[in-house]
Amino acid sequence: MNCPSKTDPEVPDEWNQTPNELDGDTTTRSDLSRIANARLQRDHRLRDQDVAEVEMIALQQQTAEEGKGGWAQSLGGKDDTDERAHKSGEVMLEQTMGTTHSTSNDAPGLPKLPFWHRWANECGHVLRKYVKFIGPGFLISVAYIDPGNYATDVSAGATYRFKLLFIVLMSNLFAIFLQSLCIKMGSVTGLNLAEMCRAHMPPWLNYTLYVFAEAAIIATDIAEVIGTAIALYLLSNGRIPLVAGCAISIVDVLFILLFYRNSGQNMRALRTFEFGVMLLVLGVVVCFCFQLSLIKNTKVGDVFRGYLPSKAIVESKGLYQACGILGATVMPHSLYLGSGIIQARLEEFDIDEKKKLRQQESSQVPDQHTRLEAEAADESSDTTEDEKYRPSLSAIKACMSYSIVELAVSLFTFALFVNSAILIVAGASLYNVAGAESADLFGIYALLSRTLAPAAGTIFALALLLSGTSAGIVCTIAGQMVSEGQLRLSVKPWVRRLMTRSISITPSIIIAGAVGADGLSAALEGSQVALSIILPFVSAPLIYFTCRNKYMTVGGVGAEGEQVKMRNHWITATLAVIVWGVIVIMNVALLVLLGLGVE
Repeated sequence: MNCPSKTDPEVPDEWNQTPNELDGDTTTRSDLSRIANARLQRDHRLRDQDVAEVEMIALQQQTAEEGKGGWAQSLGGKDDTDERAHKSGEVMLEQTMGTTHSTSNDAPGLPKLPFWHRWANECGHVLRKYVKFIGPGFLISVAYIDPGNYATDVSAGATYRFKLLFIVLMSNLFAIFLQSLCIKMGSVTGLNLAEMCRAHMPPWLNYTLYVFAEAAIIATDIAEVIGTAIALYLLSNGRIPLVAGCAISIVDVLFILLFYRNSGQNMRALRTFEFGVMLLVLGVVVCFCFQLSLIKNTKVGDVFRGYLPSKAIVESKGLYQACGILGATVMPHSLYLGSGIIQARLEEFDIDEKKKLRQQESSQVPDQHTRLEAEAADESSDTTEDEKYRPSLSAIKACMSYSIVELAVSLFTFALFVNSAILIVAGASLYNVAGAESADLFGIYALLSRTLAPAAGTIFALALLLSGTSAGIVCTIAGQMVSEGQLRLSVKPWVRRLMTRSISITPSIIIAGAVGADGLSAALEGSQVALSIILPFVSAPLIYFTCRNKYMTVGGVGAEGEQVKMRNHWITATLAVIVWGVIVIMNVALLVLLGLGVE
């Protein structure tokens, strides 16, 4: 029987102008089938309680068959109870729904997984992706636990006990904020801070900033060399002279740095290097955990109250020590380091996207959006030695947030813990002890051994050695980024590292041989003052670049090639200016106090 064609019937004016959907004059067999199928699907859709009932029935069947499975196992037969129960549950679901069970949880009409199950899956996915980004945050946190922090934190603890823990917390928050800007700039532009200065600043200003950056790196490296030499001297009970300790510090750093390769094409070697630095950081953490366990007769409430502002900050001596803590914590060279070590993850992402595109092309023709994204990743990853890698927009969106979170977690846990532990140990053991306020690292070693336990001094020296070694590594890497970025001085990595260490070791050896321990302690304190003065000059370009769309713009991957602007929000920009202003004010106060002779 032929189906009548669907035509608009001639309906007189007195008839109903809105007939029922099943009206005989306006409905064909195709319409009836569609309406019936839709009604059938709607009536047989499983509700949440129905899904729970089906799962309960499947569980009861599985329980009923466990006895049979136990007898089968005792007779040596194969126990397929779980398999039968699983299949029976699937069959019941399919029979009830009238269709094959799909793995998609978002399809209409299919049962959704429980909330806790979806939440666990999502958390597992996020954690697995987060693990891939662990590493750069540890490298950056090393810069905030160098030997310079030992001198400033111990002096603050011996003088004001726990009252300057607020400055330690504030300095770490400043460091997290500035490092987040570094990650954002490095991700969006594909350039580190030194390369940005060379590309977008006048030559005279670029060279001026280079002088400040190199001065900061040399001052930092001097502190690492001195800290390593003092640690070796203390651990050997004077058998390793200070001059020999300064010379030894160049050997271990060069040996470890031979394995450093900051490239997304060799991530296994890079992650191995990062893992080695992580072990050094964890070694420092373990040492101070042991130190904290030796503290007695100290209330936890007194320690936590130290993280609140106190009047000690506005006193002349307290302000001087607060400025020293800020300069020792927010290190200028770490800004170059933070903006230059995150490109490897971005490049790895683009390389993986390019591989996926090739696999997809070999199997099927990709859609236009996927093809454009992969072509952008392909263009960004296929770079020559003279052409700088530029991350794609998809890589930035996928990696930048994870890099910032990994950095914040590393700094807020490990760096803040170590700096707080140094001050807490000093405040609990050296406060109100004669001679503790003016003691250097040598005197602090003796005081800890006498007041806490004989092993306390040894653990302190071991932590100092690990901090000096790890901080020297990242300082040398930052020096390589500065010279290659601002001067395009492209030399072999080990040559650059040898140059940086030689410049730092030479004055340290001269001071150790001519003046001795007192000279090294004075040089250590002087290096922290120099870092504090240089910090505003280095951080200003970072804030300027990240607040301008001229530099923080990424080419889109849409059909029209739109530009995505990623400069700082006005709230972030305002906060950045406030942070920079606080750093400037505290450094001006430091210079005034030095001029007045307050120490």
